[in-house]
Amino acid sequence: MRNIVTQFSRIFVGVLFIISGLIKLNDPVGFSYKLNEYFGENVFNMPFLVPYTLALALFLVILEVVLGVFLLIGYKSKITIWSLLLLIVFFTFLTFYSAYFNVVKDCGCFGDALKLTPWESFTKDVVLLFFILILFFNQRFVQPLFGLKVQRVLALLSIILSCFMGYWVLSHLPLKDFRAYKVGSNIQKGMEIPENAEKSVIEMIFVYKVKGVDTEFSEADVMAGKIPSDAVFVDRKDKIIKEGYIPPVHDFTMELNDSDYKDELLLEPKLLMITTYDLNKADSDGLQKLEKLHQDAKSKGYKVIALTASDTAISNAVKKQYGHTFDYYFCDATTVKTIERANPSIVILEKGTITQKVHHNDINQLNL
Repeated sequence: MRNIVTQFSRIFVGVLFIISGLIKLNDPVGFSYKLNEYFGENVFNMPFLVPYTLALALFLVILEVVLGVFLLIGYKSKITIWSLLLLIVFFTFLTFYSAYFNVVKDCGCFGDALKLTPWESFTKDVVLLFFILILFFNQRFVQPLFGLKVQRVLALLSIILSCFMGYWVLSHLPLKDFRAYKVGSNIQKGMEIPENAEKSVIEMIFVYKVKGVDTEFSEADVMAGKIPSDAVFVDRKDKIIKEGYIPPVHDFTMELNDSDYKDELLLEPKLLMITTYDLNKADSDGLQKLEKLHQDAKSKGYKVIALTASDTAISNAVKKQYGHTFDYYFCDATTVKTIERANPSIVILEKGTITQKVHHNDINQLNL
């Protein structure tokens, strides 16, 4: 019976680690954004790690896949199970911290393919921890499936293929796009809110300085006259009691000179949109290619714009440096990162519907 339970745990843990790792390996940049949230000042306040989050993200997701394969084939089972245990303890701590303190809304365990709430993520990790502990206390039942030479070949292949996949998606685009801006999506429809959509429940909180201390009062307290006469008003903020429906596409703007042109531009029959969330971090070779692309696209009837979260001074400096003659419109950084991971990348739209997306390395593959 113990052997049966152990083998089930082996298959369950191995397959889940491979699936979870491959989904994140499909989009390691997206996972690195989640690590940025954890290392930011609102969670662990470890900003010195932020520059290394992409490398760390790649290491962790490749490790997930490789350990899953190692477990299934029974390669170096003792080291593999110990590594799995340490990894799941680390992830369980992260998801518990995220859930308890409500600091990261989505851990990114399954990338954009499957969204889990913080408590769902923590529960998933606790279940995995339970099955890994079964493996830990029954290691003698985790035997190799093949001879040593075959085991080594399979282990090496898992490492090589995982590394190659990571290199490929970083040099091009994710193999599978799970985001709201995938090819075929219409941005206008993505912003729509159904009539019967659940509304957010929001409580107004009033902050008054009482005897030198900032004190919060509810709207009911204010209406009931419970505010001390000598209290000084400081601020009013909204506290979300229950989150309502959030459309797949939100915080999307196309601002130029303090005006939002998205309604106009999303009606363009031929729109080429360059996305670059941070011009200071944009690939220089990619930026160098954009003006030629602009001229080629314009000659074929396209309206060409760029979408960035960088301020006007930076975009003007980049336009001057690279000879760009198209306009840079402003959009929230998180939204631009969600549209596409490459910095810069190119998106083709037809009346708001995304018809093609390419990495700046693949501009020659555009169908203009």
